[in-house]
Amino acid sequence: MDQASTTISTSATNLILYGPPGTGKTFATAAEAVRLCGEPVPQDRAELMAVYERLVAAGRIEFVTFHQSMSYEDFVEGRQPMTGADGDGEAESAGFRLETVHGVFRRIAKRAETSRGRSSGDDMIRLEGRQVFKMSIGEANNPEDAHLFEEAIEGGYTLLGFDDIDWSDEKYASREAIFEACKDHRDGGGDIDARSGWVQMPFRFRNWVRQGDIVIVSKGNQQFRAIGEFVGDYEFKPRPGGGYAHRRAVRWLWVDRDGVPVSEIYSRGFMQQSIYLLYDSELNIPALERYMNSQRTDGGDEPDHFVLIIDEINRANISRVFGELITLLEADQRLNQPNAVRVRLPYSGDEFGVPSNLHILGTMNTADRSIALLDTALRRRFTFREMMPDASILEDAGQKCGIDLPRLLTTINKRIEYLYDREHQIGHAYFTACRSQADVDEVMRHKVIPLLAEYFFEDWAKIAAVLGDLEAHEGPIAGGFLKRAILNPPPGLEDGDAVARFRWQVRSVDEGFDYSKLVAA
Repeated sequence: MDQASTTISTSATNLILYGPPGTGKTFATAAEAVRLCGEPVPQDRAELMAVYERLVAAGRIEFVTFHQSMSYEDFVEGRQPMTGADGDGEAESAGFRLETVHGVFRRIAKRAETSRGRSSGDDMIRLEGRQVFKMSIGEANNPEDAHLFEEAIEGGYTLLGFDDIDWSDEKYASREAIFEACKDHRDGGGDIDARSGWVQMPFRFRNWVRQGDIVIVSKGNQQFRAIGEFVGDYEFKPRPGGGYAHRRAVRWLWVDRDGVPVSEIYSRGFMQQSIYLLYDSELNIPALERYMNSQRTDGGDEPDHFVLIIDEINRANISRVFGELITLLEADQRLNQPNAVRVRLPYSGDEFGVPSNLHILGTMNTADRSIALLDTALRRRFTFREMMPDASILEDAGQKCGIDLPRLLTTINKRIEYLYDREHQIGHAYFTACRSQADVDEVMRHKVIPLLAEYFFEDWAKIAAVLGDLEAHEGPIAGGFLKRAILNPPPGLEDGDAVARFRWQVRSVDEGFDYSKLVAA
């Protein structure tokens, strides 16, 4: 790939694999996506899919299928109704409000933009043997607490509020000792008990956390904004004016002040508790490990590469779905490029640009729509790679089935191209899994013949011509795949219409198919 800038060395790829159905376009995207991510591409399919699934789990590959109802709101961003319980759990839970929600493109673009270095390698930080804590540092939506988060990030520590009591003494390894100290501090404790947050939060912060554990800093209940590694023991550091006197040294691994949806790394929303352990079973460990390592620049490597796969890209209204992204996809207009462009998005009002380390990989079925009918702006910004049927791939399958499948496919496609066009051929993928004639019969009966019926709008004479069953007479036909019977006119119409009418039928399962004429052609 070409050198694009000093910041990101690999130019962005916008690629569409196009061709008739069944030519392995979706199948090929796995290898292409792994290659674009900068990973070695194994020759063995099982090994390849293992690498592909690992990258999907880490959030470096996303897969989406376009359809006629796909919209800008699904793809980029839109508004969705939220209740108070969906946000920070505050008192306004009655009723609902509209909030901007990121679509699949903005989510993967955010991951790519916040990646600063390689997140994989032998020296990557892993979660094995570590506990993972959620913590809040002040109230995310309270401007008066904003300085707490900034102070913690700059100072290399995390902060906990509650009573300004020094918990350093060894006796506070006991929950009961913390409870008694809280009661004394409050002149009897009032309604405080051993289960209240005033006791539980300091106890966890002091006694549960170990050096090497991971802390995820929340931003409300639905986002996180920092990830760090605990590297120090509990410390009591009183602050001018009081509050947030409890701290632990942290090596911050990843920071994004705008916040990222918690669903990226955890299967449920955060609770309001200031600190608590996250369930290992609910964590997306590959994604969390990628975040933990993605802003490491000690190796001097370029950022991770990300791939968005758009299957059936031509089935949606491209202009409607992409909106202003059509401009931003240009390689030289990506972020960190000479002509970088940012636009202000309509729902969130955010300034947005497409990162240079995000690749777009689409597939296009030419039986649905020709390239000539695609949006001109899209065609100009994508490279197109044709994938046509390859009959030679069916050599082994043909030997197992006892049918010359390469010849069968070649013959069918030549006739389709003559009667229709080259973009509506039959792909080899329909037959690659066949291991017997019964398998081939199933493919012909349930896939190929119905597809031909769709192509030729139920014109069974043309379907018969493709299958080698059409004969130059007006009598009954007993072909290898289709049968034709003569329809007699109703009484009284015998002389009213001289045109012969027929009924076409697919041979039954009991009758089976005869391939001899088709493969001998």
